[in-house]
Amino acid sequence: MKKIILLLAIFTFITPSFAKETTIEQIEKENQIQTRIDSIATDLLNYNKIPKRIVFTYNKKEKKKALTTNKALTKRQVIIYDGMYQSVQTDDELAAMLAREIAITMKSYSGDWGGRIDAIQVALGSKKFETVADKRAVDYVVNANYNPLAVIIFINKNFPQKRSDTFSRHNLTSKRLARIYEYITYKYPQYLENNEYINNKYYQNFLLTSIDNRKLLEDKIKTKSTKEIKYE
Repeated sequence: MKKIILLLAIFTFITPSFAKETTIEQIEKENQIQTRIDSIATDLLNYNKIPKRIVFTYNKKEKKKALTTNKALTKRQVIIYDGMYQSVQTDDELAAMLAREIAITMKSYSGDWGGRIDAIQVALGSKKFETVADKRAVDYVVNANYNPLAVIIFINKNFPQKRSDTFSRHNLTSKRLARIYEYITYKYPQYLENNEYINNKYYQNFLLTSIDNRKLLEDKIKTKSTKEIKYE
């Protein structure tokens, strides 16, 4: 009985200290993540000379893999949920994610009624704007000295492939990826000629799943066509 009492006393004495250390470690980790997000986000804002205020907040409690379109459009606040944050490995990928959100947030500053009309358009899921935002994200990433191929990797890893986009407010992910790849091919070919991501397994997966669409692009380049490709 004495041994049991002694063990309980030791456990009671040690536990608060251990819990305190764990809490401190968690806070330090969360601060490091927020600092990393703020640093890369500020790179994107400054290098692209974006004159509007946008706030970036890491949400450690939410494990969901979602983006913050509603908050970005109403409060000009980009919330990075922990589940989505954990899906990015490199600074390039994090820049890709943040650049896409910046493109959406900027739409809330333009147009009539203080950007409310354009914000509604984005919220309703305009396919045309989605394509423009993806390309704009590529530009933001390049201007801030990050690799635009990370935009492909980020989207390929995080957005599922629906059966059809005929009645959807959004484009098929495969179409988004194909258009981004085409945009990089024409505007930033140096990143494909000196491809740092060629051995990246996520980029390799994109190459594997985009063979047909990339063949359409190759044919367009060979024939010097100016027609818009109907990607699948």
